[in-house]
Amino acid sequence: MIKLIASDIDGTLLPEGTDRINPEIYEVIRKLKEKDILFAAASGRHFSGMARLFEPVKNDIIFISENGAFVTCRGYTMLNQTLDWEDVKDWVEEVRRIPGASFTMDTQEGFYSESRDPEFLDLVLKGYKSVMHVEEDVLAVERPVNKVALYHKTNIEHLAKDMIPRWSKRLHCAISGEIWVDFLNKESNKGNAIRSIQNILGILPEETMVFGDNFNDIEMLRSAGESYAVGNAAEAVKQEARYVADTNVNDGVLKVLRTLL
Repeated sequence: MIKLIASDIDGTLLPEGTDRINPEIYEVIRKLKEKDILFAAASGRHFSGMARLFEPVKNDIIFISENGAFVTCRGYTMLNQTLDWEDVKDWVEEVRRIPGASFTMDTQEGFYSESRDPEFLDLVLKGYKSVMHVEEDVLAVERPVNKVALYHKTNIEHLAKDMIPRWSKRLHCAISGEIWVDFLNKESNKGNAIRSIQNILGILPEETMVFGDNFNDIEMLRSAGESYAVGNAAEAVKQEARYVADTNVNDGVLKVLRTLL
């Protein structure tokens, strides 16, 4: 019997960088809860934006934000992993030198960035609906950081191939979308987040169902007995999943969840 369901958001539950969610998901989440099945939203997004997206059911679900670095439910922190400040400083100083790149420094207070790119800011503020602080120097004040994320509109694949092999010695790195690469604490990923929830609530992997589409979802797929890649997922992600659902734009996740009701 399934007791825990976790779904990625961007590319899985809805189109990347939007808030175009099928409102039926809220009623499905409520009905699942009545059957003692918990729902967790799992994303690289900040908790603030996720809470806005799931406003009608925000007190009924678990939030796995920052690609697994921060897990919370109804104000209770289940997991909070941060980066070493020296790693943050070195990473920011490198990214500052990349033409056309922007970045976010993800904290509990929201995103910090130095970018003035209107398209990037519009995506973060209106697409992801996240809290954003734009500063001249994000390194001027040392603060707890859950994740840093590199954004590039046209060159993310090349940058990932260059940065991931080098930075993986220090941080957990994952491509999280067509325009994003995320860098986290070595122990931070969605799979570890799922396992922390399973341990706290006494839920087994075979009682867990998950959905994903991109490389940052692979560890999560491995944490569950019932793992689904959506139809638009990367091929490597489909190979990791036990099943393939319909695409995100065709409500692939919802179609599977309806069968549980």
